Amino acid sequence: MPDSPTAEAPSVAVVIPAYNEAETVADVVRVGLSLTPEVVVASDGSSDDTAAVARAAGARVVELPENGGKGAALRAALDATGATLIVMLDADLTGLTTQHLHALLRPVQEGRLDMSIGVFEGGGFVTDWGNKLTPHLSGQRVCRREWLLAVPHLGEERWPEPAITAHLKNTGARWDYVELPEVGQVVKEKKRGFWKGAGARTRMYADLLTFRVRRKKP
Repeated sequence: MPDSPTAEAPSVAVVIPAYNEAETVADVVRVGLSLTPEVVVASDGSSDDTAAVARAAGARVVELPENGGKGAALRAALDATGATLIVMLDADLTGLTTQHLHALLRPVQEGRLDMSIGVFEGGGFVTDWGNKLTPHLSGQRVCRREWLLAVPHLGEERWPEPAITAHLKNTGARWDYVELPEVGQVVKEKKRGFWKGAGARTRMYADLLTFRVRRKKP
């Protein structure tokens, strides 16, 4: 139910799971801070300067000692905030603005949706193509913290998006996609070199697309 005009606005936190994203995380943090003073970066066992760069940009930083996957980092970030509404962002976004965050936040803040999911539009061929083929795997989302913490196995999934999407269906939550014009991501092939990046991408999609099979096992 939408909050009444006189009700106190729910608190908002931006959470950013990050693994070796020192080149881009500061820009994402700064945009997050333009929306809310509470920006939490969970450095997932990064071996570069991700934590230091995020901290210098103004984020609260949680440092995981080992790389446990995006789900573990997301859970650590959620544990570090008590905000009512959570804006989830990837650490390697490009072209992100405050307006994009407002577009994601508004339908949840106003009570029209339980979750909004951001999809790229015009941010680059590779990221647009991948996002449009599998929009349900987007890492740009807004929802209530309490709902997100109830997602089964959230902190155990290396890539938690399928678990979150399954929970949407299982709980009958109201959700919709929100276009994010001119937003893209730095592709893995550029960050790690072609062959290492392609291998990482293949492993990521294999893990994402086998979620149902893995979770059905006894």
